[in-house]
Amino acid sequence: MAISGFFSRLKQGLSRSTQKLTEGFTTVFQKRRLDDAALEELEERLIAADLGTAVAARVIGNFRRTRFGKEVTDPEIRSALAEEIAAILAPVAQPFIPDPAHRPHVVLMVGVNGTGKTTTIGKLAHGLAAEGKRCVLVAGDTFRAAAVEQLQVWGQRAGAPVIAGAQDADPAGLAFDALSRARAEGADLLLIDTAGRLHNKAALMEELRKIIRVLRKQDASAPHSVLLVLDATTGQNALAQVRVFKEMVEVTGLVVTKLDGSARGGVVVALAEAFGLPVHAVGVGEQAGDLRPFQAADFARSLVGLEDAPV
Repeated sequence: MAISGFFSRLKQGLSRSTQKLTEGFTTVFQKRRLDDAALEELEERLIAADLGTAVAARVIGNFRRTRFGKEVTDPEIRSALAEEIAAILAPVAQPFIPDPAHRPHVVLMVGVNGTGKTTTIGKLAHGLAAEGKRCVLVAGDTFRAAAVEQLQVWGQRAGAPVIAGAQDADPAGLAFDALSRARAEGADLLLIDTAGRLHNKAALMEELRKIIRVLRKQDASAPHSVLLVLDATTGQNALAQVRVFKEMVEVTGLVVTKLDGSARGGVVVALAEAFGLPVHAVGVGEQAGDLRPFQAADFARSLVGLEDAPV
């Protein structure tokens, strides 16, 4: 998919989030001076669109310093807002790049059930395979039979073997065996799916830590990446999920899914401001090509409803 094509796809996917953020801009900022009332209304819209209070305060503070008392139009406000949002997002927009010094590069995928974690592993493997990388997948959510079947389907699409065990098998033992096989076969990456049952946080924490302990018996530096998959439709709850998983494991990066089904895409900006963790990719659909590297300027301009992709 061409870059311009994906910009259109992203813009379409973010349309509900854009509407939530910019509804009323045309009337509010129709040749109006940017006064206290206008800034207050803009701040309320930013918070309501899930950008969060910290981002809203930062943006309004900058607008107050640079544009207060000036006459502004809807397009000017959108462009300025896109610049502010892009500046917040730029430091975290980092593509996922496996470390060639580690072979295989071990990736532990974490997240609550329902975020699209298993699908994300499949899409990631599909993209890596297209780059010539050899992947091995691990069906580590052994309590959910559908997760195993789902990963096997994606494994076939990506031409990647899937290591699976019996129902309720020990995920740590499975990961250990998979790492042995991946090393023996000279695989470039080992992608490990995990359970995400937060209703029993202590058990999940112990399970994840056990997987890491067991992996380190073979490779003291594993896992080399811990990617947390977040569902954009959960809005501000995504921030709570990051805090919980950061307590359990050392999260190295984020993937945000289901932007196409959400009016809460602004939460990506709140995540960037709150945690500064790399956002490696975003998902705007079901197809393998709908998971793409996160681009700050593209996302910012799509979110505020600007028509053109940045040059």
